[in-house]
Formats: sequence, C-alpha cells, structure tokens
Amino acid sequence: MRIAQAAATENLPIRLIGGVAVFVRCPSAKLPGLCRTYGDVDVMTLSSGRKKITAFFEEMGYVPDKMFNAIHGATRLNFMDPARDRPLDVLLDRLEMCHTIDFRHRLDVEPLTVPLADLLLSKLQVVQMNLKDIKDVVALLADHPLSGVQGERIDTARLVSVLGSDWGFEHTARRNLEVVRNSLAEMDVPPGMADQVSERITGIVSALDAGKKSITWKSRALVGERVRWYELPEEVRH
Repeated sequence: MRIAQAAATENLPIRLIGGVAVFVRCPSAKLPGLCRTYGDVDVMTLSSGRKKITAFFEEMGYVPDKMFNAIHGATRLNFMDPARDRPLDVLLDRLEMCHTIDFRHRLDVEPLTVPLADLLLSKLQVVQMNLKDIKDVVALLADHPLSGVQGERIDTARLVSVLGSDWGFEHTARRNLEVVRNSLAEMDVPPGMADQVSERITGIVSALDAGKKSITWKSRALVGERVRWYELPEEVRH
C-alpha cells in the first residue's frame, strides 16, 4: 500500500498485481480459510517509463538487482527492500507466463491495483494452480459480483474480450474455474460463500459460452489439446 499510494500521488502508472493485490481488494482474503503468506510484492507498470520507475523504487528504499535488470530489463525488473527483506518484482507492459495478458491500456482503470477482471485473469492463466492461486480466486469471486466496467465489480466483458481471442487461454481458464469449483467443498469458508462463488463461476462460463470468438480462436479450437496450448513460465523467462 505504501508503494501503491506513493505511485498514485506521483501519478505514476504502477499498480499492484498478484496475491498482494488480492489481499488489498478482498476482505475475504483475510479469513482463516483463505488467508495465506506473501513472499514478495508484484507490480505492473509501463516499459516506456522504465528510468522514472527505477528512480521511484530507489527513492522508496528498494535496491535494484542490476545484473537481473540488465539481462531481463525489457520485460521485468527486480528489486529488494533490505529493511524488510522483501523482494519486489516489476512487470513491464505484459504478464507473460502460461498465457499473456497485455496491460498497456489497463493501468489507468483503477488507482491502486490492476482491474479486478485482469487480476482474475492473472490467476486463471496458471496451468497448474496451487492452493494459493485457488484461495485468491475464491476471494475474488466471493467479494466481487460480475459485470460492471470498473470499481468493485468484475468486468465480464473484459474476460470475454481477452479469452474470446485466445482459445488456449480460455481453455486453461475454463479448466481452472472447474478446479476452483471442485475445491470449494474442502475449503474452510463461511456458510453460503461456496454457493456464491460457484454461482459466479457459472456466470463467467455462461458469458464465455455466449461471447464472440475471433477467427484465431476458432482456428486454434480445431486443433484442441493435440498441440500444447500454453507456455511454460521457465521457457518464457529464459
């Protein structure tokens, strides 16, 4: 929050992403059944302001990993807060892991974090979700209704737009939504929350079913799982 608020004050396009962003936006992430540890802080920003962004984090007390930044600086920057022993991962323009999400026109939608729909997409793009990812998705869907352009609602139009142009991403997202739904019975969540999350998963799937698909999506759908539809994060980074 210190980073996000300082960036907002200086009108810098730096937005929280990842688990810490879920913690900021979701009261449910603090419940015993959904709380988790956070090993680092992830933020999204624009490569066009790399020098200004670097100076900002240094002013905030973060030390750059000069070797890493020299090698990977086109897409990512790493910093460390020595006072708190806290790593900071700065993503530039896009999240590129199992699937890619372009954030270049998404950092002025909401003030402190990336938009809720994009935050959900960032979790659903993980091909092999772990318990932390599942908890984050449950918290997002428990606390935020669907539809709406910004604010405290998950913009289903954004979900349909991104996933309707990329069959592989949509395929992963659908699989993960079912993983989350099937995990609800074993999770320690308040009465009624599991039903609400399941209902919102159904709403997302229905929106995807009814959504427009690009020619690229349709062409890739013909191939299906015969060809790997996702990237391995290690391959992307190296």
